[in-house]
Amino acid sequence: MLIDSYDRVVDYLRISVTERCNFRCQYCMPQKPFSWVPQENLLSFEELFEFVKVAIDEGVNKVRITGGEPLLRNDLDIFIKMIYDYKPTIDLSMTTNGYLLKDMAQKLKDTGLKRINVSIDSLKPEVAQHIAQKDVLKEVLEGVDEAQRVGLKVKVNMVPMRGVNDNEIFDVLEYAKQRGMSIRFIEYMENAYAAASLKGLKANEVLEMLATRYNFVDEGFEKASPSRYYKMEDGYRFGIIEPYGDDFCKECNRIRLTAEGYLIPCLYFDEAMSIADAVKKGDIKTAALVLKEVVKNKPEKNRWGSQEEDEISQRAFYETGG
Repeated sequence: MLIDSYDRVVDYLRISVTERCNFRCQYCMPQKPFSWVPQENLLSFEELFEFVKVAIDEGVNKVRITGGEPLLRNDLDIFIKMIYDYKPTIDLSMTTNGYLLKDMAQKLKDTGLKRINVSIDSLKPEVAQHIAQKDVLKEVLEGVDEAQRVGLKVKVNMVPMRGVNDNEIFDVLEYAKQRGMSIRFIEYMENAYAAASLKGLKANEVLEMLATRYNFVDEGFEKASPSRYYKMEDGYRFGIIEPYGDDFCKECNRIRLTAEGYLIPCLYFDEAMSIADAVKKGDIKTAALVLKEVVKNKPEKNRWGSQEEDEISQRAFYETGG
């Protein structure tokens, strides 16, 4: 069992299999050229899997595949099957923008994936195009439909932004609700790579808007989830993620692995250590020691809340996922 210095059990590994993305979302990397890390700098799926086995043996029971956009990496389904075959009971999920999902959903389900999170920030084609800088909505919605058809559980993420999509909060919630999908509203996290003009809505603002139409009660946090959940009168639940809030990190059970082999204990890079050399040499014992060291050095909380108002994070979300 992996336990950090604050007595939190770390049993959740997020793996960014690529930093590449086919969107250029306003809140992530609107100005980044369409380039990618050279293939030789990335760990192969076989090398990543050698580390995943170590993590599972040490107590990890939940793995999420992220990016960039993970479906851009070839043979992702083979990697998922490696993990599933090693431990069929593992909670195996993926975060995706959904653009390539329609053609991949059945294959992902067949190889062991259980759940997906899809970002749907707008149901208006022109707004979705403005956010992603690409005409994407039709493909994303078709991908969600296909994922549900093949039996994948789908969760919707939405980042409400002032003057961009804040007038669609009800619409996106109803879209998810009518299809039996949960939704989480995520506070926009300021970062140096996002469009400078963006302003996000805070959790209390989202709740105030929703309260004009719905009655709901606060159910608090669910285990180690970063989302605070609210239950409506008809039983439907929605979540809100507040990365700046005091409770965001309290029960954190996550560590992150990048495609280049950096093991990251938090939303920031400061304490990252590399397992690349060890796994490339087949030195699993050293990789396991790095894992334990990273967990031991996991900080009590991220640094979003400690930033000055005019200080913007230099963290690149596309390198590790959110």
